[in-house]
Amino acid sequence: MIEKKYAEDELLSLSGIQHFHFCKRQWALIHIERQWEENLQTTEGRFLHERVDNPFLKESRGDIMLSRAFPLVSYQLGLYGVADVIEYVRSENGISLPGYEGLWKMHPVEYKRGKPKIDERDEVQLCAQAMCLEEMFNVTINSADFYYNEIRRRIQLEITEELRNLVISLSDEMHCLFKKELTPPAEKSRNCKYCSLVDVCVPKLTKKFVSARKYVRSHMDEACNGDL
Repeated sequence: MIEKKYAEDELLSLSGIQHFHFCKRQWALIHIERQWEENLQTTEGRFLHERVDNPFLKESRGDIMLSRAFPLVSYQLGLYGVADVIEYVRSENGISLPGYEGLWKMHPVEYKRGKPKIDERDEVQLCAQAMCLEEMFNVTINSADFYYNEIRRRIQLEITEELRNLVISLSDEMHCLFKKELTPPAEKSRNCKYCSLVDVCVPKLTKKFVSARKYVRSHMDEACNGDL
């Protein structure tokens, strides 16, 4: 048995890895400082997931079975969360499921509003889900799917070693900041206009505030040193 890297009370929200990749400060404001603001995009996304996430609903379609709102955990990544949909596809290389004949291969599917992003924020979240399943069921998952509501079709994601390493690196950094209760300073970028927390973060003022605080501190240090 592999020794757990993180304890139960150290687990962080898996969905946060998407926030973290998008903006580390946004992630800290939400998950460390517990601040949250909804915009049109987050509201639409929440309604979409509410339609998908029904833990009591299972569907069978021939050689494919669906399970919704599937709970996930990884003690190696230190993450917990919920997968929108797990598809079980009948396969000789699969696992057995209670109450069902044969063997089944697990395939996570994540529902997203909008369309594919230009960065990897969605990819790291879905890869983390796959890595949770691998740890929980001792399986190997080589691919997963997104369903984007705006384009209304699936996009397959290959779970590469490079993507796995990125997920591990991001999760470790998340735990480091969370343990130290550190909120990174604002870094104004093109992502700011898409952020639901831009009015809370106020990147321009935050940067000025940090600079002013350093200015005052430096003069206080000079004054103190001059008195000695």
